[in-house]
Amino acid sequence: MTTPSTRTDVVIRTYGPGQVAPLVDTIADIWADAHPEIVDTPGAATDGLSVPALRRQVLGHVRHHQEGFTLVAAYAHSSMIGFGYAFPCTPEYWYGPELLPQIPEHVRAGRLMGLCELAVTPAWQNQGIGTRLHAALLKAINPEWASLLVRPDNTTGRALYDRLGYRYAGPYRNTPDGPEFDLLLLRIDSEPVPPDGGDR
Repeated sequence: MTTPSTRTDVVIRTYGPGQVAPLVDTIADIWADAHPEIVDTPGAATDGLSVPALRRQVLGHVRHHQEGFTLVAAYAHSSMIGFGYAFPCTPEYWYGPELLPQIPEHVRAGRLMGLCELAVTPAWQNQGIGTRLHAALLKAINPEWASLLVRPDNTTGRALYDRLGYRYAGPYRNTPDGPEFDLLLLRIDSEPVPPDGGDR
């Protein structure tokens, strides 16, 4: 059996903001396949957790974060099977006024990458692809800190982020009446993130 670290049939490609629009439908399909617990949850659409909301989110981030916006995609046999995207951002933008005072000053002073999405289609999960996508984003953006939001009930995603070294930093809401997320934080070591290990 082939291990994740020796697979040669999965290729990671990196895209800048001007290359994202033609890929939005494909990444939206992968996101929906990877998050059935969200897509099928009553009220998810009103919470901004839907395929149309994802499309709007991606294109909005492309428009407003041109500097450093990076999309990475995993391909097997010419078909996209996973993706992730992130961009450099300020602590004020990412953490918001309520959570910002709880973030230590040395964290706020470092280069920050906001990781917005990371998803792998279910048939290809647990083969190291999520780790490779994450490593490609870190290489492209070169932050000192990475941060992301994850739903508390997303146990699969949380397990991956725990393995990558992310730690809980506090609760976060995009809007006052929106769903609560866990905000996670990762200090980037000088050593590269290993491309192997079971994950999604």
